Amino acid sequence: MKARSTPARTPAITPEILLRAYAAGVFPMAESADDPGLFWVEPEIRGIIPLDAFHLPGRLARTVRSDRFEIRIDHDFARVIAACAESRPDRTETWINGRIRALYGELFHLGYVHTVECWREDRLVGGLYGLSLGGAFFGESMFHRETDASKVALVHLIARLRRGGYRLLDTQFQTAHLSQFGTREVPREAYRELLDAAVAADGDWWAWPAGQAVTGGEALAELSG
Repeated sequence: MKARSTPARTPAITPEILLRAYAAGVFPMAESADDPGLFWVEPEIRGIIPLDAFHLPGRLARTVRSDRFEIRIDHDFARVIAACAESRPDRTETWINGRIRALYGELFHLGYVHTVECWREDRLVGGLYGLSLGGAFFGESMFHRETDASKVALVHLIARLRRGGYRLLDTQFQTAHLSQFGTREVPREAYRELLDAAVAADGDWWAWPAGQAVTGGEALAELSG
C-alpha cells in the first residue's frame, strides 16, 4: 500500500511519536530494507476505501463464502510483517526495514497494530497488517502466497471495521490492485477532515470477540448489512 512521496528525514521515532504522526496524517517509510533511516511522508493525494461503498467482485465473494482459508486475527504479527517485507517478482525492493519492524512490533504489543491472516493447512498464505487509532484504520502492507489470499484478508478487514464502527480505511495511495475495490483519491485537506473525525470516533477492533472464528458468510453479511 506504499508509494514514493516527498521525503523528510527524521532522526528518531518512538511508538508515541508514531501515533501522533498518524493522527496528523503523516507516516514513516524507508528507502529500502537495508537502509536504517526513516523519513516522513504526507501525500498530497490520499487513497481511501469508503467503508460504506466497498466494491466486492462477485468471484471474490464466492471465494470468501467458500471459507477456503482459515482467518486468524492478531495471531502471528512477526510472520505477517516478514512476509510483507519479502521481495517478489513485481517488487524486488521493500520499504520495510528493521526499524519499521521494531516500531510496529511494539505497537502490536500495545494493541494499536493488528493483523488479518489467511491460513491453509496450518500455513500462513496471505494477510495484511495496519494501525488502528480511534475510528481510523491505516492499512500498511499485504501479501499473498496463494491466489486471492490477500484479497480475502482485505474483505475480512473491511467487515471487521464496519462491525466495529470505524469511519476511515486509509490505503495511503491509490494502486491498480486496490482500485478494483472502490478506492477513492482525496486531496490532503479533505483527507485531514476525514481523519480528524475518524480519530475522534471509537472504533472497536474486537466487536467480534478475540478467539471468535468469523466465517466468510458472516463477513459478507456484515458487508451487505
